[in-house]
Amino acid sequence: MLGGDSIRFTKMQALGNDYIYVDCTNDKVEQPAKLARLLSNRHYGIGSDGLILIRNSPVADFKMEMYNSDGSQGKMCGNGIRCVAKYVHDYGLSGKKELDIETLSGIRHIVLQLQNNEVQSICVDMGEPVFCPERIPVRVNTQRVIDYPLMVNDTEYRINCMSMGNPHCVIFVNDINKIILEKLGHSFEDTNLFPDGINLEAAEVVSRDIIRVRVWERGSGETLACGTGACATLVAAVLNGYSSRRAHIILPGGELLVRWEDKSVYMTGTAQTVFSGEIDVKE
Repeated sequence: MLGGDSIRFTKMQALGNDYIYVDCTNDKVEQPAKLARLLSNRHYGIGSDGLILIRNSPVADFKMEMYNSDGSQGKMCGNGIRCVAKYVHDYGLSGKKELDIETLSGIRHIVLQLQNNEVQSICVDMGEPVFCPERIPVRVNTQRVIDYPLMVNDTEYRINCMSMGNPHCVIFVNDINKIILEKLGHSFEDTNLFPDGINLEAAEVVSRDIIRVRVWERGSGETLACGTGACATLVAAVLNGYSSRRAHIILPGGELLVRWEDKSVYMTGTAQTVFSGEIDVKE
């Protein structure tokens, strides 16, 4: 068995970025990578972008452990962590309005914005962007990779790379709807420039405070939204002189408000419970 006779779960989404959430503060889940592949299947499972386990933490209020739909483990998910914050509030695991949640990328501080004790939106301190190529990682012999030329499929792209807990590469284009993103994402990874894979953002600057973005995520393909990707996009836009330090990031699944101040990047958005249930899991 992958996790006993059955597993209780809650499916949640933030801007269409949907994950299956399991409370592991008391229950145990075995072989989570295999479970993620099984449950994420949209035809034979529940269907999701991945699996997120909520665990106890010795250093924070809770720990978020996430797996992509292909079973690979992710370090951080901006949309996922907002759902975790809503989950622990709605299911009575915590009565706090401010939470610290441990991730593989460090502890993230979260503020719940409540109305009549219902979560209206969630603000996450996503931390400082990391520009050092070795820490992203990107195989480039420069101090940072901003507006850096890269040939992919006989086309030169000006890439902007950083880590927001996950490795990101942002490119700016005139029209994001003309990009064949799934093909381009694989082509970027095929350059061997990104030893741990890459999340690719194609961004279209509408104004100094509005940016439209499509995201291709390693391990999941194109998704409706990506919180860390939205943060990386704002940082890249600021450094290229395209944007103010506070902007609305418009993704296919919805909108995030992102601001970069005091070194940290702050992301504010919503989260929603889709449904809860129990599923039998067999190998």
